[in-house]
Amino acid sequence: MSPQHLSNARLPLQRPAHAPQHAPLHRLGRSLVLTIAAALMVGTAAVAATPAQFQSAHQQFELARQGDSDAIAGAAATFQGLSDATPSDPVLRAYAGSAGAMRARTTWLPWKKMGYAEDGLAQLDKALAQLRPADDAPRYRGTPASLEVRFTAASTFLALPSMFNRHARGQKLLAEVLASPLFDGCPLGFRGAVWLMASQEAADNQQPAEARAYLQRIVQAQAPQAALAQARLQELAK
Repeated sequence: MSPQHLSNARLPLQRPAHAPQHAPLHRLGRSLVLTIAAALMVGTAAVAATPAQFQSAHQQFELARQGDSDAIAGAAATFQGLSDATPSDPVLRAYAGSAGAMRARTTWLPWKKMGYAEDGLAQLDKALAQLRPADDAPRYRGTPASLEVRFTAASTFLALPSMFNRHARGQKLLAEVLASPLFDGCPLGFRGAVWLMASQEAADNQQPAEARAYLQRIVQAQAPQAALAQARLQELAK
């Protein structure tokens, strides 16, 4: 979070002749307060998640994504805390938003479901809007931050019910990740996850040949998802 710029447009008021001569000390005190406040804000923005913190939070997130309802609250709280500590980091914000949206699964109350989903989507939208050219560099797990944010958003959008009208944007983001010149240099686990999602999307759209092609890439590359891809290939062959 960048500190707000102070406006210098207002002209100083003329001091009456009988006023005490404390203006220099007043200005010095005000300047000191502003300097300390700015330093604190810069210090907060500079605090980043350590690899160990991110890995631990991501493990919770993966359990939640795979259907472990007990892991959802923990993943949401952990990533929200990391994001609050480093609001300039779009990756942490994207995971906080995705985990927050998953909290809609933890309640039967319709207004709470909607609230969790909308709050999470708002964070994902903000994370996408935060992306800058510098985010093409790897951030966590060796994956470019820009691709991690887009894929996290895509996977969330594509999992939502149609009432949220996010499917088309999810498809677009997934296509952007696949077409990115940075994609081939990503870790194999990340590429496997993207191919697996692309395969599922193709199957859902009645495109079995394309679905098989993505699964075959996973198997040929011996990605961590190879066993699952092989099982899905057998299902498509029936």
